[in-house]
Amino acid sequence: MKAIITITLIGYFGVTAIHAQSLRYPAALPYTSLSAYSNSQSDPFSFTFNQAALASVKNTSVGIYGERRFLLSATAAYRLATVFPSRMGNFGLKLDYAGFKNFNETTLGLAYGRSLGKTVDLGIQFNYYGYRVPAYGNANAINFEVGAIFHFTGKLNGGIHVYNPIGGKLGKAGNEKLAANYTAGLGYDASPHFFVTGVVIKEEDRPVNVVCGIQYQFARQFFFRGGVISESGSAFAGVGAGWNNIRLDLSVSYHPQLGFSPGIFMVAGFGKKG
Repeated sequence: MKAIITITLIGYFGVTAIHAQSLRYPAALPYTSLSAYSNSQSDPFSFTFNQAALASVKNTSVGIYGERRFLLSATAAYRLATVFPSRMGNFGLKLDYAGFKNFNETTLGLAYGRSLGKTVDLGIQFNYYGYRVPAYGNANAINFEVGAIFHFTGKLNGGIHVYNPIGGKLGKAGNEKLAANYTAGLGYDASPHFFVTGVVIKEEDRPVNVVCGIQYQFARQFFFRGGVISESGSAFAGVGAGWNNIRLDLSVSYHPQLGFSPGIFMVAGFGKKG
């Protein structure tokens, strides 16, 4: 039975490693990156969806996210993101891990973003990606991604993002490639407490995917996020509570065929809120 499970997981992750790195798309990815196009509700994870979001960083902060994908420990996924403001621009560091001892994937990303004025922010990130299959070997690749955010008004933002437009070949033979990915999105801060967003995603060799979501701060300390993913017919939602500079969320996503994926999300800021 263990052998069957291992082969199944290797097949599942192996396909995504060739056509789309699975770490980039955990079941509840939109939950962690929903606020990329918000002026008032950004967090340390925002830059993981569009590096230009780093331009709005005011304080050092860190975020941790863990997810038991489809309620299986072997498909668990984890993400760590931290941001650092500086006079030369703002920096972000992202670490992803998914899998189990017989197959796992790791991504390490270093990002930089800055404002080019009142209307445009730009960002770039360099990634090291690798997967490990003890029975078959390891493979890794280096790639990059770039993003831009446009501030149309004080409440309406739009952005574009390109992931791995060239390169991303895995292993010495280079017969596996991480997929290229293109996104365009809008975000609208209806009020300081309510945000709505929509993103169109086109991944190489896959149909167009649309992600829509909202975030609502219904009291000073409490938050709600939710949304839908068109490609799989999935939905995600979560609630959170904040104390001073710390926030803790419990999230869940639902896939019609594969079921539920619960997660936990925590962010902490350092210094005065800016």
